[in-house]
Amino acid sequence: MSYRNKVFVSFDGDQDIHYYRLMRAWKQSDNTPFNFYDAHDINSARDTSTEETIKKRLRERLENTKVFVLLVGKNTRYLYKFVRWEIEQAISLSLPIIVVNLNGLRSMDSDLCPSIVRDELAMHISFKSSILQYALEKWPFQHQTLKEQFESGPYYYKSETYERLGL
Repeated sequence: MSYRNKVFVSFDGDQDIHYYRLMRAWKQSDNTPFNFYDAHDINSARDTSTEETIKKRLRERLENTKVFVLLVGKNTRYLYKFVRWEIEQAISLSLPIIVVNLNGLRSMDSDLCPSIVRDELAMHISFKSSILQYALEKWPFQHQTLKEQFESGPYYYKSETYERLGL
């Protein structure tokens, strides 16, 4: 098994790709401490690839993943072909999951969050670089501790954490 140090970001490629691109821009910016090793840099699949080939490439990326980030927009809960499959893989690999609400909600959005992840041990946050960076740094360790205690369900940071981060 390879060293897991990457962040896998799952999102609606049609509606929410600009949020993913913004995350990559945060990473490149000199004005923010935001950083992550993007699992999507590992290998590529063309749009003309078969579903089987694409899933094979995605699985390779997930096997190099330290934390799974799910960007939740208006249509995410309806995406079964790849997004739901990616969530299933993250759960089966026991990856720490960070659910990022693109609508700004700081806890689980029961209307938009895919049902498959609602009862899973996952951190739910808003889409801001500082809270996402905080979660990327802290949640994998918190997740491991909570998992060892057989905890499950949605978690979120208190408003004091957001305030401390200037949000």
